[in-house]
Amino acid sequence: MPQGKLASWLVYPGRDTPLAIRAALVSTLFGTLPIFLGGVFNTIAVAAALAYRHPSPLFLFWLFSEIAVCLARLVLLVLSHRRAEQGKPTPTDLYILLAPLWGATVGYGALISATSGDWVAATLSFLSAAAMVGGICFRNFAAPRLVAIMIFLSLGPCCIGAVLSGEPVLLLTLVQIPFYLFAMSVAAKKLNVMLISTMEAERENDRRARHDGLTGLLNRAGLFHAVTYELSEATHKGAGAPVFYLDLDGFKAVNDAYGHECGDKLLIQVAARLRHLAGPNALVARMGGDEFVIVDQPPYAAEPRAFANSVIAEIEKPFHLTDDVTVRIGASIGIATVTGDGSAIDTVLESADVAMYEAKRNKKKRELAT
Repeated sequence: MPQGKLASWLVYPGRDTPLAIRAALVSTLFGTLPIFLGGVFNTIAVAAALAYRHPSPLFLFWLFSEIAVCLARLVLLVLSHRRAEQGKPTPTDLYILLAPLWGATVGYGALISATSGDWVAATLSFLSAAAMVGGICFRNFAAPRLVAIMIFLSLGPCCIGAVLSGEPVLLLTLVQIPFYLFAMSVAAKKLNVMLISTMEAERENDRRARHDGLTGLLNRAGLFHAVTYELSEATHKGAGAPVFYLDLDGFKAVNDAYGHECGDKLLIQVAARLRHLAGPNALVARMGGDEFVIVDQPPYAAEPRAFANSVIAEIEKPFHLTDDVTVRIGASIGIATVTGDGSAIDTVLESADVAMYEAKRNKKKRELAT
């Protein structure tokens, strides 16, 4: 994400959006190399042709400016892609701020061409500026403000050149270009809104696919994804991440005695207690029914057995389901470890599940013995 105020203002999507979506929108501004090179070829080729036709300081300055800005943006584009692949910060601010400068060089070329008295130069530079606008809108609509500024800087000088040229027919651009600027800016804005709405819908669908609808915890698919992608680096850096497989003791009796509504309330309250105990760095999931999993993250993992005992103690406290219904249940927990040696999460969960049922059997034996 850009850090400076100006670059941040230029890429503001027009409404408050989650940071992840804003970052994805900014990433689209970097685009692909073939699209970028197409615009570079257009602007430099036109500037070079007209500098050859008019080897004056004004046209030579235009050519060198085009080359300098395009070369700088190309270097930053390649550098940004490489650093992004490495997970390192990218020169986003500088790359974004060079975009309006590129538009300004195109507009400068149109201005000096219109005032040169050369109809060929004026036609070619105006066509180049108009061609740039399509690419600007198509490539940058994730940032509507940036689109509007770039179009203004590219086509605005055409209006000034038309006035200074002394050619009455060129004054038609004073009507054409403002409408064109308005139409393309509105189009970019609408495309931006559609893109954000699509991304938000995709995020919501993804969230629903990976979260339990009742408790809001991760579901099995969400847990597998999180362990695979979120814990991989942590488990390589430190000790293995402990996995706690928890099954509620006495849940079925509550569900049968008081109905599914009370059963659901009980599961929701259990989930809330587990989230609170596990803390922000742990993964908490409902595997289905009354089974839950907690995966702690190293190096912040508590001593596994002590943590398991604290979870059991918390679950054994009373649950107030309605004004008239207060219940007590228990929990059995099995412990396994996710390591950085490629251990599959399903294998680890199976080990924790086996340990959990062993703990449940031992508890029943103790109860029978007493």
